[in-house]
Amino acid sequence: MANKKAAMKDIKQSAKRRARNEKTAVEIKKLLKDIEKQLTADKLDEKIVAQAMKLIDRAVAKGRLKKNTAARKKSRLAKKVKKTAKK
Repeated sequence: MANKKAAMKDIKQSAKRRARNEKTAVEIKKLLKDIEKQLTADKLDEKIVAQAMKLIDRAVAKGRLKKNTAARKKSRLAKKVKKTAKK
């Protein structure tokens, strides 16, 4: 355990940041899984895709995801949606 007051504060801040980042990651994963389910059932709701894209962009803006990671996720998602739309 930390001995100094500043070190204690840093531990608390790190815990808050970690929880915040984890929450964002879980939300993104949950949306992507929902989209996958909808794609397999051929009942895709475009609103949920837009919501996922928006959430990924917001995560980048707040520094919770790296820019290239977000671009990769969005690209793969768009590719899957486009592939399903062609069928």
